[in-house]
Order: sequence, then structure tokens, then C-alpha cells
Amino acid sequence: MSSLIGRRALVTGGSRNLGAEVARHLAVEGASIAVNYRTSSSEAARVVASLECCDAARHVAVQGDVTNPSDVARIVQACSVELGGPLDILINNAGPYVSTPFAELEVEDFDLVWNAKVRAIYLLARAVAPGMRVGGYGRIVNLSASSAFVRNRSIYSLANASVITLTEQLAVELSPDILVNAVAPGQIQESLDELRALAPEWADEVVRRTPLGRLATRREIARIVTLMCGPSFDAVTGMTVPIDGGLRLTTV
Repeated sequence: MSSLIGRRALVTGGSRNLGAEVARHLAVEGASIAVNYRTSSSEAARVVASLECCDAARHVAVQGDVTNPSDVARIVQACSVELGGPLDILINNAGPYVSTPFAELEVEDFDLVWNAKVRAIYLLARAVAPGMRVGGYGRIVNLSASSAFVRNRSIYSLANASVITLTEQLAVELSPDILVNAVAPGQIQESLDELRALAPEWADEVVRRTPLGRLATRREIARIVTLMCGPSFDAVTGMTVPIDGGLRLTTV
């Protein structure tokens, strides 16, 4: 039986790639989904149209910049109106990639990554917590990355490490009503061609160094995120689950 029937979920950055896959998995479990997007309205609409819909569920696309406090308030309000009540589940998935060394990094790029990965989680958690407490159910899952465990990705490493710390802090502050966890994916199989275009030598090396012998897929990551939102994780909070096939153990 579907584990999330009657639950309402917001997936930030949900119009493509991993965010879209998470939205699909949550919908399969019966949740109503708000797919957040900033500029890609047509992609968000396609994701919404692709979501499985049980009798009790409804799905919508919600535009907004999750780094902007006024947009966050509007997004959360729109979710409540469109989905029929306060959010039960928040998936913080938004976040661009920049790894320019700090000595060469532009302030704008620092702010871009930090605001999308860290500030947005703070803003959204603050906005959804009251409704989750009133509703008696709250699950927040933050997307970090295996870059959190290395020190060669500049602002991307810093921001993702901070996501883990913020996850732990929120787990303490929002307990016992709201459970807050994170996942830290490594390189993803479906993105390997993009990585190969940027750094062909690393694309081949990353598979060779992964103890599992292959990369995780979006589907595998989305499955774990979805489990974190249901009864399987009722006794777990403040935890970050690496999903990298063991790569962090072999990478300096």
C-alpha cells in the first residue's frame, strides 16, 4: 500500500534531472506534489504531466526563486492553496555547481551556490515548519553531495558540507515534530556524459575508483529520498546518507 497517500510535498528544483525523479517517486507513493522551478516553466509542466496520480492526489508547478525570502513565502502559500493544506514534506534539491578555486572565484558565484544550497534550506525550513507542526507530520530531506567530504571543490564543497551541518542543527531544533535528514550523492550515472565533456579524464577515473564498480542512478537516489519521507525512517533524524558507491572512501 502506498505510504504517502494524503501527504503534500514540495520538491525544489524539481523540473529536471534528480529533482524530477524524486517528484515521480513521491507521486508513486501517493503524495500530492508541487514541482518548484525558477525559469523552466515548460519543463516543470512536463514533469507535472508525467506524475502518477491517485484519487486523493493533485500535482502542480510552482514558480519561484528559493533564495528570495518573499518568493519562498509565496511558494509555500501557493502550495498550501493548490494542494489543499500545509506541506508535510520538503525536498531541498535546488543547487548549481561551481568549483572555481576560491582565489579566482567571483563573489557572484560564491553567492549563487551558497544561497541556493544553504540559505534556501534555512528559508524554506523556517517557512514550512509551522504548518508541519500543526499538521502533525513533517519530513525535510536536504540534497547535499559527496563533494562535502573532499576539499577540492571550492564553494561547492563548502556549501554541501554546510548542508550536512544545517541538517543536523535543524534536526535538533525542529524535533520531535519534524524529522530532518539528508542524502549526499556522488557522481550520477545519467550525468556521466556531462562530466565527460567537462573533465574526460575524471569521468573515466570516477568509475574506476568507485568500489561498487558503477555509479548510482537517479532512480536509486530518489528511492532513498522517498523512503526518508515515509514510515521506514520514523526513528531517524539528523542523518546524512552518502549514495556514492563508496567513492568517498577512495578519493583524496
